Amino acid sequence: MKIIDSILTDAASIAAIRKDIHAHPELCFKEERTADVVAKQLTDWGIPIHRGMGTTGVIGIVHGRDGGACGRGVGLRADIDALPMQEFNTFAHASKHAGKMHACGHDGHTAMLLAAAKHFSKHRDFDGTVYLIFQPAEEGGGGKIMMARKGAFDGVTASMMIHPADTELARMNAIAIQHCLVRYVGEAAHAAVSPHKGRNALDAAVLGYMNIAALRQHILPTERIHGIFLNGGEKPNIVPRESTMDWYVRSDTIKSLQPLKKRVASCLEGSAVATGCQAELDWQPNPYADIVDNMPLLSAYISNAAQFGRMMTTDFLPGTGGGSTDMGNISYVTPSIHPMIAVSPKGVSLHTPDFADYAIGEPAMKAILDGAKIMAMTTIDMWTNEALRAEVAAAFGDGAIPEDVL
Repeated sequence: MKIIDSILTDAASIAAIRKDIHAHPELCFKEERTADVVAKQLTDWGIPIHRGMGTTGVIGIVHGRDGGACGRGVGLRADIDALPMQEFNTFAHASKHAGKMHACGHDGHTAMLLAAAKHFSKHRDFDGTVYLIFQPAEEGGGGKIMMARKGAFDGVTASMMIHPADTELARMNAIAIQHCLVRYVGEAAHAAVSPHKGRNALDAAVLGYMNIAALRQHILPTERIHGIFLNGGEKPNIVPRESTMDWYVRSDTIKSLQPLKKRVASCLEGSAVATGCQAELDWQPNPYADIVDNMPLLSAYISNAAQFGRMMTTDFLPGTGGGSTDMGNISYVTPSIHPMIAVSPKGVSLHTPDFADYAIGEPAMKAILDGAKIMAMTTIDMWTNEALRAEVAAAFGDGAIPEDVL
């Protein structure tokens, strides 16, 4: 197949782009340099681009012979943001990466998508359209959600992205999440002279934390609630007037997340009542939904991946659940898959300095090229196999979008 063979011919140039992106990590909604690199490459290859959409995202569109008339629009996706250094605790990596790092491998799947893009631009003798979607702010900002609200994915009838990992994984058991900032306001007083005049906002936060610790005994084993203290006062001899906390609340689906949020809110608000303080809960926008895999599309991917010795099943593997991504929201908007491809030895966790180092190695480069070929092959399947297109559409159902997805 011409497009598959041609992906191998430019491995060196794709490796150079990948190293450049890896060496210049950027945090969510600040990916200007990476977006510029992506935009320049697409433009140099004659691919029309769209930028903005309220974010630092970039979309390139390649039409085949039909000029996009047949409606076979496949969206190939990659995230472009990095992680803040605060997630790590090693001084060596802190000095090396200046406060941020590609420890989730987004530089890898950006390069993977560019590899596919270059060669779709050369071979347009197909009936269909490829949307090359480079997405910002997956690490907590919800860039895909914002782009979807702007209509950036109109015309996309199926979506896929391949994420670097430590194993071959057809399905990422991603669950829904919403972020909540909490502020308690009490009354300051001298802690020794007149403590009776104070209302302790730190006590409110501590009791709120303990309430949630008790709640954790009585939620689903698959649900997660985890938080930290951001501020607990100024000095020990001042009754803290204000305290702040940061919480993540996760549940199996975007629907089941709603009642769990209410239970968490009761825990946090109850501690304010107990201490005579006020609680302000600020649920952050762009909650992430669970991923709903399109099984016919996933089966096509698995079959293509097997041709490169990358074997997997449609079963969830033990120990692979609990994370979250805004690709879940997209899976409610269009038929989608989000498989993982091995770029490191098994057991090397994402979001660590070790994974960032492995993600730039030669085995990772092979995975990037394999991933580009697998995405291209699965895209061609969607263009050429009418039965597959019908199965993908039937599995997606009526496309009803639940509350809070967009």
